[in-house]
Amino acid sequence: MSRFVEGEDRRQPTLLPSCLDDYVSEDNPARVIDVFVDELDLGDLGFGVAPAATGRPAYHPATLLKLYVYGYLNRVPSSRRLEREAGRNVELMWLTGKLAPDHKTIANFRKDHGPAIQAACAHFVVLCRQIGLFTQALAAVDGSKFKAVNTRDKNFTATKLKKRMEQVAEHIAGYLADLDTADRQEGEAAEARAGKLKGKIETLRAQMQALKAMEVQVDASPDSQVSPTDPDARSMATSGRGSGIVGYNVQSVVEAEHHLIVAHDVVMTGIDRRQLSAMSEKAKAAMGVDGLEMLADRGYFSGEEIVTCEALGVTPYVPKPLTSGAKAEGRFGKQDFVYLPEQDVYRCPAGELLTWRFTSEKAGLNLRAYWPSNCGTCAIKSQCTTGRERRIYRWEHEAVIDAMQRRMDLAPQSPMKLRRRIVEHPFGTIKAWMGHTHFLMKRLPNVKTEISLHILAYNLKRVMQILGTAPLIAAIRT
Repeated sequence: MSRFVEGEDRRQPTLLPSCLDDYVSEDNPARVIDVFVDELDLGDLGFGVAPAATGRPAYHPATLLKLYVYGYLNRVPSSRRLEREAGRNVELMWLTGKLAPDHKTIANFRKDHGPAIQAACAHFVVLCRQIGLFTQALAAVDGSKFKAVNTRDKNFTATKLKKRMEQVAEHIAGYLADLDTADRQEGEAAEARAGKLKGKIETLRAQMQALKAMEVQVDASPDSQVSPTDPDARSMATSGRGSGIVGYNVQSVVEAEHHLIVAHDVVMTGIDRRQLSAMSEKAKAAMGVDGLEMLADRGYFSGEEIVTCEALGVTPYVPKPLTSGAKAEGRFGKQDFVYLPEQDVYRCPAGELLTWRFTSEKAGLNLRAYWPSNCGTCAIKSQCTTGRERRIYRWEHEAVIDAMQRRMDLAPQSPMKLRRRIVEHPFGTIKAWMGHTHFLMKRLPNVKTEISLHILAYNLKRVMQILGTAPLIAAIRT
């Protein structure tokens, strides 16, 4: 008698075959996916649910959508891998009724139904709101760079082209010098070497012609950048020095209570400065709240964006970056001057008052200029300015920025520490699920579809941990 657990003989026939439903437990996430997709109104979301009158019958959109949601939930986003899993994975057999579409059919469904898939993913956020998971009107926004299919070597800018053309020209000059040396020698080895050098020179000259042709395309591009593999991918700087990537900037808003992603977007710009109001508006609508407090890092700071947020009913918390070089050079910065709203003057570190002199427009902003009358006799002038007098410029909506800074100073806990705890880990989780690799699809609309599926999988898993599988199924059905 063996002391190990014995398995069944694989050749042993059974009188009554096992039911496929027996292999999927009641708390299996596949049951949540099944109920969620079945409860969707696929026609209203944009899926084609009316079958064609002729030709081979098509797969129902619900079947393929279940396949994809299961795949992203279980880190199997590839259409070829989903094709294999559909033929051997018992949970997928249960979910699709033992249907196993080929990888081309699976891939085309994701490509052809992008807006509908995104709408289905967004519907889960609506469901979370209806369940009552958004009880705090507090959220945080952040952006993260995701790699595209396009490599860095296949992304061209004017600077990159100039550097590459210089390198190719240097190599051509070096090979020509070697060719001159080889021509002065005799023998079969010298002839063979000369032939190889001529081939290399011809290859480099062809590369130079290709680079010159690419230079014309770069000059004609609106942002002076061309990515041949994925035309929508853009070169973006990251935090590490020299570690920029070619990809997309994914924006997400995470609510503070359960850390669910309530709004997201994909943009082709590497900076976040113009994203605050748009993402805040999406989050406010998704959470269904009248007012929303939004936390963001200093990369989102923009006076115009903050004023727009206030008009939308969003209260932003964004630290103001210090852009003046005065502090770095050992002089007083603008923050050392105190504004007195009752008198509409600034008080300098020496106690003198800077009064309003004129209003000017710069970069579309109305700026009021202030300076004192006796800078020349000030004992600490060298610590303040190198000019004739120290001028301070105040934006017409600067009071909104001052009020935001006052809120941040009086907050019971650091808004930026709270922001990091809320919004940063979802990006790390999603990138870990992706395997720290690139998007599988090309072009911006397709990338938006792909990130929507990743975010749906993230939200599904979190809500199953919060509520449990059975209560979530019951909530979806009601």
